[in-house]
Amino acid sequence: MAQVHFVGAGPGDKELITLKGYQLLKEADVVIYAGSLVNPELLEYCKADCEIHNSASMNLIDIIDCMEKGVTAGKEVVRLQTGDFSIYGSIREQVEEMKKRSIPFTCTPGVSSFLGAASSFGVEYTVPEVSQSVIITRMAGRTPVPSRESLRSYAAHQTSMVIFLSVQGIRKVVSELIKGGYKPETPAAVIYKATWAEEKKVTGTLQDIAEKVTEAGITKTALIMVGDFLGEEFYYSKLYDKDFKHEYR
Repeated sequence: MAQVHFVGAGPGDKELITLKGYQLLKEADVVIYAGSLVNPELLEYCKADCEIHNSASMNLIDIIDCMEKGVTAGKEVVRLQTGDFSIYGSIREQVEEMKKRSIPFTCTPGVSSFLGAASSFGVEYTVPEVSQSVIITRMAGRTPVPSRESLRSYAAHQTSMVIFLSVQGIRKVVSELIKGGYKPETPAAVIYKATWAEEKKVTGTLQDIAEKVTEAGITKTALIMVGDFLGEEFYYSKLYDKDFKHEYR
């Protein structure tokens, strides 16, 4: 029986899609991709007669109708989502509508942009004695954020933080983070289209990152990274210590 396959496209670089995601894309009869958020080079993996739809011009019902039409016709449908759809992927509302219509589906995870961003900088979010937790969040915008999850409240932890969908309000982000507990000299970075060919990176501190982002002309499709994991201070883990290895061998 034909199905809809949700596939995480990865952060941008077309080679960072998973092998399973690549195979599903290669074999798909219908592909619905998430507009400018997905690198169009990924569509080069599709077969010549694949029916391709850009969901930027489609609403939720349009997307579900297209999926249902394809599956009913016995076609394999791929819903190609940016990064990994489990983070700000809007998969929930699609799945709920599909369940109402009994449309079968599978989910194949992808590499999230926050992971692609760390790789582009060559950093680790969890540095021993610096940070052992990562907060992934966003600033309230058209869609609200629960009050208990405000940037200011999260800043009290002073751990590694990645902020999605908020670069257009970078000055407010900085203000909330400092008011919440981060020091103005805390390292910060902004990365536009991590792992894409047009990737752009800006580094600094909370004190100057907003000005640098403005100068760089970055207004969308970017992540804000904050925390001492971006700084010079670090401590070695014991993972490769000879005594540690011997103890747990």
